[in-house]
Amino acid sequence: MPVPDHRRRRLRAAAVTAFLALTVTGCSGLGRTAVGPITYTTDRNAVVTLHSPPVRGCHQLTPTGAKAVSNRTLVDIILYHTPDCTGPDKTYLATTLTDVNGTGVPPWRSFSTVH
Repeated sequence: MPVPDHRRRRLRAAAVTAFLALTVTGCSGLGRTAVGPITYTTDRNAVVTLHSPPVRGCHQLTPTGAKAVSNRTLVDIILYHTPDCTGPDKTYLATTLTDVNGTGVPPWRSFSTVH
């Protein structure tokens, strides 16, 4: 018994809708990243590069912190002097910019992304 054309179209539309819904749901669980590197210099002049960190959460830098941070990602970041992304003293660092601490300023110990 052949299936009528209008019924085939409905079945095809339902299949495409289900496929698209599964695709969107699957992609949302992959975890977005801040595309590009964040590079920082430690107090011992070691250069550390983080490639495409996740956009969610707090990201700790080395325990001694960073005296300079360069943001070459596609998202802005917020730098903190604490290891847990808290505290009133923070700095907004837009994409493609670099922040260098002056003499007597505590090092950056963590960052979060603006998304």
